[in-house]
Amino acid sequence: MASLAQQFAGIVCPPISSPRLTERATTFSKPKRAVNFVVTAKAVAISNAQTKERQNLKQLFEEAYERCRTAPMEGVSFTLEDFHAAINTYDFNSEIGTRVKGTVFMTDNNGALVDITAKSSAYLPVQEASIHRIKRVEEAGIVPGMREEFVIIGENEADDSLILSLRSIQYELAWERCRQLQAEDVIVKGKVVGGNKGGVVAVVEGLRGFVPFSQISSKSTAEELLDKELPLKFVDVEEEQSRLVLSNRKAMADSQAQLGIGSVVAGTVQSLKPYGAFIDIGGINGLLHVSQISHDRVSDISTVLQPGDTLKVMILSHDRERGRVSLSTKKLEPTPGDMIRNPKLVFEKAEEMAQTFRQRIAQAEAMARADMLRFQPEVLQPFSLKLKDS
Repeated sequence: MASLAQQFAGIVCPPISSPRLTERATTFSKPKRAVNFVVTAKAVAISNAQTKERQNLKQLFEEAYERCRTAPMEGVSFTLEDFHAAINTYDFNSEIGTRVKGTVFMTDNNGALVDITAKSSAYLPVQEASIHRIKRVEEAGIVPGMREEFVIIGENEADDSLILSLRSIQYELAWERCRQLQAEDVIVKGKVVGGNKGGVVAVVEGLRGFVPFSQISSKSTAEELLDKELPLKFVDVEEEQSRLVLSNRKAMADSQAQLGIGSVVAGTVQSLKPYGAFIDIGGINGLLHVSQISHDRVSDISTVLQPGDTLKVMILSHDRERGRVSLSTKKLEPTPGDMIRNPKLVFEKAEEMAQTFRQRIAQAEAMARADMLRFQPEVLQPFSLKLKDS
C-alpha cells in the first residue's frame, strides 16, 4: 500500500473560486457601493437646498433694499412728523438753570452720581446737596434709588458731565416761605450763629438773617447770644438783594401781649441767683423770686431747681414797658410746701389751682367795685350841692 504522503502528492488544489464563495464576495461588496451612492445623493441635496435658501435670502434682501430706497415709510405706524415730534419730546436740555428729574445711583464722600437720562451721568457735590451745612449727602437723605428734581448749575469740562444742585431749589423755597411768614406776621425761632458790632446773625428756614441790636429786647452781647434761639419776626424780606432783616423786639412784644395775670405757662430754668431763678417762657425771661417758690421757706434754691429743669409757673405781674415778668409756683401749691416735697403734683394741679386763684381775684375785684359803688353817692354829694348853688 502506498504511503499516505504518496496518495496526497498527486492531488492539486484548485484556486478558491467556487460559485458560492464568489457569490458571497459579490454580495458583501454591493452594500459599500450603495452607501457611497446614498451619501453622495444626500450631499448634493443639502447643497442644492443651501443654494436655494441663499437665493431666497438674496431675493428678500434685494426686495427690502428696494422698498427702503423707493418707499422707506411703507408699513410704518407713524409718520416722519411723529418721529420728529417724539425726538423733540424726549430731547434733553442741558442748559444752566434747567430743572431735570434724576435718580441717584451711587454716593461717595464728595457727593452723588445721578442718572438724568442724558448721554452722560451728572454729579451732585455735597456742598450743593442741602441748604444746611452737611459733611455727607446721606445727612440730607440722599441715598441710591432716591428720585428728585435737580437744577443744572454747570458742566465739568474734563468728562462733559453736568453738575447738579438741590441747594438752589431749596433756597428758592426758603425765600418763598419767609415771604409767606412775613405776610402772616407770625413769630419764628432763629438760632444765633454769629454777630458783629451792629447785631447778630440768625438762621431762619435755612437762611441767614440779620437782627440789629436795636431790635433785640435784651441788652445781651453777641457772644452771650451765640448758639441761642430767639423768637423773631420778619421786618424785611428781599430775595433779589439777599436781604433778610429780623426783629426780636417785635416778637417779644407780641408774646408778652398774650401773657395774662393768673395764666399758667411752661418754662425752662435758665439760671439761678441767690434771690431767685430766671425762667425762659417762650423766649421771655421771667423771674421766679425765692419767696414765690413755695409757702415753705426755701433757703437754697438749688435744692428745688436746677438749670435746664422744665416746670409750670403762673404769671403774677407783667411790666410791658420794662419787659419784666414776675412768676410764681407758690400760688400753684395744693398744700403749702408741695413744691419742695412733691413738685410733680404741683405741675399736675397747676391749671386747677390757677383757676381757683383767678376766681379769688375776680371775687376780690367784684367786692372792690361794690365798695366803690356803695361809697360813691357820699363822695359825689358835695359836688352836686355845689352845682345847685351855682
